[in-house]
This record gives sequence, structure tokens and C-alpha cells, in this order.
Amino acid sequence: MKTFLTLILIIVNLSHTHAQLRLPSLFSSSMVIQQNTEIPIWGWAGPTQDIQIQVSWDTTIIQTKVSNTSLWKASIKTPSAGGPHTITITAGAEQKLLENILSGEVWLCSGQSNMEWNMNSSADGGPYLEQINDPLIRLFQVPRSAASTPQLKGEGNWKPCNGEPLRWFSAVAYYFGKTLNTELKVPIGLIHSSWGGTPAEVWVPKDIIDSDSLLKGAADKQCGIDRPWCPSAPGMAYNSMIAPLIPFKLAGIIWYQGESNVEYPYSYKLLIEKLVLNWRKDFQSELPFYYVQIAPYSGYGTNMNGVLLREQQSKLLEFPKTGMVIISDVVENIKDVHPRYQRPVGERLARLALEETYHFKTISAKSPSFKSMKIENGKVKITFINASNGLISKQGKELKGFIIAGSDKQFYPAKAVIENNTVTIFSPKVRKPVAVRFEWANDALPNLFNKEGLPVSSFRTDEWEIEKDQ
Repeated sequence: MKTFLTLILIIVNLSHTHAQLRLPSLFSSSMVIQQNTEIPIWGWAGPTQDIQIQVSWDTTIIQTKVSNTSLWKASIKTPSAGGPHTITITAGAEQKLLENILSGEVWLCSGQSNMEWNMNSSADGGPYLEQINDPLIRLFQVPRSAASTPQLKGEGNWKPCNGEPLRWFSAVAYYFGKTLNTELKVPIGLIHSSWGGTPAEVWVPKDIIDSDSLLKGAADKQCGIDRPWCPSAPGMAYNSMIAPLIPFKLAGIIWYQGESNVEYPYSYKLLIEKLVLNWRKDFQSELPFYYVQIAPYSGYGTNMNGVLLREQQSKLLEFPKTGMVIISDVVENIKDVHPRYQRPVGERLARLALEETYHFKTISAKSPSFKSMKIENGKVKITFINASNGLISKQGKELKGFIIAGSDKQFYPAKAVIENNTVTIFSPKVRKPVAVRFEWANDALPNLFNKEGLPVSSFRTDEWEIEKDQ
């Protein structure tokens, strides 16, 4: 028995001579860590080993021990924005040195193809690539992959914000990060994890979808759509493209997705609420969640599913610590689901973060939205929020896009007159109006803006049931 135990100890000791110390892909040289907080750090090494972590900005040595599953965990207090710094991790005779680390603001950027759309393909990205070199912005690209169970180590590494790494990086994410870097004057870390064509269900754990009948019904239908370019089953992207990032410390999340959920719009608000709740739990923080409303697009067909999904996105603003930007005015071609110009999208998201997360007084990114309705003398007066300086119809054109209905639910085109932050709507065909809709079409382009130049989203004042084939 003694000989057997001795042999076991020899085997264990020999195993320690091999490369056992490993880190998740997020922890590497040139990374960005969230400033002025306590961040988790974790990895793997030989069981029972002692781990020592030294950071260049503090003399304290952090110590922890490897569990019998080879996993070790610790936490590090981070400095104010700046750098470069180093982190040294030691396990027995092994050591890993992480260099050129910056402390700043770290954001996760996720969604489908419009978030994934790279700088090279963007009309306001590719032509300017050679001019861009931002040493205080670092890029982490999560490669596409799917899995049926949560993964641990993940793939990817931190790269500089220039040349080839930037060429294939998300244009929306870059312009978001560039604006934050310019205004905050701190390093920015951008973690991009998107996959074109994916419905939102693939970014939510399967058990969460399965526990709700409405979400499961929509997810089952999503799985029935042939998508050879991406997964459609619940949790598949979450397991391999989000799970390995958990619980890395973040400042917030930006999200650009929804085009692949237009077939089943009524479940979308609940679905994204579940996504946000789960990600906040995973990352152990009430992270702000800022998202892009899908753009006008004629390819959604003759039904109203596109505008109904936009309505769901507007209703999501009721959920705490969320914000939405509207980009219908940057669309040049309603037959293309991908707006060619991505810079204004990223900049509006950044202005929203500056205003809501960092409490900067800057040009607002909040579009006007419906506040209240008053009916008087056969006319409807609509009041808007985020329009304190007034509303305009761009280029002096006649304000269009409003339709009006009485109790018979028959809608007719309406005249509309702007007065400060209100619009008065009327039609001789509707003597006793009860409801108004604006830009109620999948491909409607805006002509109502606030004086800051931001478009009003499609909206309706009624809650009448809309059949799918309308």
C-alpha cells in the first residue's frame, strides 16, 4: 500500500513538471482591465498547487490554491485609468507574465450581422483604415463557434486597434469605443462577440428558454428555419461565445440584433429581458444594456412584423438600465438589411453611454418618443419626450407618415402640423378619432426629427390586436 501511495505521489509530482498553468483567453498581454474596481481572475493548474499573483501597481501578493478540479480563482483590485501594467502569475515552477496591460473601460459588443459588420465593409470604415491607429483602444475578437454545453477557456486574444485587427473588427463597436476614448480620455477595451443571422435565442441558455412557454414556442419555430450560416437552437452561441467570458468585469453591453426575430416579434421584449437578466447575473453586475432599434427594411415582406419588432424594442425601454438608439435616418437603401454607414450607429450608442453611464452632458442620443395623446375637436395632439427644443420635418418637407382611425379601426392618411414638441393630426375622413399610428410599415423612412437631428421611431397609440398577415 505504501509503495502504491508513493507511486501516486511521484505521478502527481511529475505532472507538475508539465505545462499546467493556464488562463482563459481573455487574460493575456495587451488586455484592458476595468478600472477602479475589484476584478475576478481565474485559470487552471495542477491540483493542490499554490498560486501567487503580483501586479505592478500594488505591492500586495494575492494568494490562492488550486482546487481538485484544477480550477483556481482570485480577485484583484484595479488602479485608475492608465498603464501599461503587468500581472505575474506563479504556480510552482511555472510563471506567466502578462504585459502591456491598460486599465480603463471594458464593453461587451454583441448581436448579429449589423454588429458583426466589419470596418473593411463599412462605407465609413474601409476608406479610412490606413489613417486609424488608436493605441489606447484594444480589441478582443471572439471567433464564431457554437456548443451544446457551456465552454470554459474560450478563444481569441487582445490586439491593437489598427491595421489588420481593426479591418475585420466590428465597425459599430469601433466607433462606439473611439467616441468613449475621445470623450472620457481613458483606455477602452472592446470585446466583440457576434454572429450574423443568429436569432436572439442562441444567446440565451436553453434552460431559460425552455422554462417559458411563449419563448419555447418561438424558439421551436426558429429552429425550423433553415439557417446553414449560423446556429438557431437556444444557447448555442451563448455556450461558446459568452460563457468563456464569465465573470470578466465589464462596464456595460451594447447590442445590435433583432432582424432574425421578425418572424415572431411578440416574444422579443420578454426574450431580451431574459437575456439581460441572465447576463447581469453571469457578470455579477447590473450592467447597462444599450441597443439599436432595427432599421427600415422592405425584405420583411407584406406583413407588419418588422414594425412590430421595433415596437417590442421600444417597449423594452421599460426595463431598468436599458437605452435604445434609432438609426432609421442613416438608411440609404430599404432593400438592404445592412445600413452601409455604421459610424453614426456606434457614435449614438456611445453618446447614450456617456449620458446615462458616465453622466456626461453631451449631444443627446435619445430620439423623441411618444408621451401622450389628447383628442379635441376632431383632432389628435401628440406630445413627445426628448424634444424639449422642438420638432422639425427635415428639409422643410410636408410631414407625412401619420395615419388616423376612429372606433371602426379603419386607418386613413392624416395631415400633421408641428408646434414645438407636439404634433396635431387630423383627417376629414375621421370625424371622431381614437387612435394614431406613425410610420407603421416595415420600410418607413423618417421625416420627423427633434432639432438635434434624431428621428422619431414608429409608434402607435392603440393596442389593437394585429394579425400576422396584415
